[in-house]
Amino acid sequence: MAEADTHDIGLSRAQAIVDDWIKTVGVRYFSPLTNMAVLTEEVGEVARVMARKYGDQSAKEGERLDLADELADVLWVVLAIANQTGVDLAQAFRNNLDKKNVRDYRRHIDNPKLYNP
Repeated sequence: MAEADTHDIGLSRAQAIVDDWIKTVGVRYFSPLTNMAVLTEEVGEVARVMARKYGDQSAKEGERLDLADELADVLWVVLAIANQTGVDLAQAFRNNLDKKNVRDYRRHIDNPKLYNP
């Protein structure tokens, strides 16, 4: 795939790319439950990187701390789960943004805790 094809591709295109890869290179989708376990594992890897880069833990000798790669792994599995369960993530994201703009319109602005770190 050319670099231009992967830069800022959007959620719909990302879902299509993951679907195509899984059906060709990956053979088939894992079960939804397996993908949920894989997602949990990938989120744990993000947590490991965060704890070592931004928290109090130190990295082990030779430990790879690539936050971008770990976040991309999480995104990949989320896209796969969306595909296999029939979720259009682009539409779901738009709906979620609308929900937040209504529900949280003043919630954070009116929260004094956010002004006193």
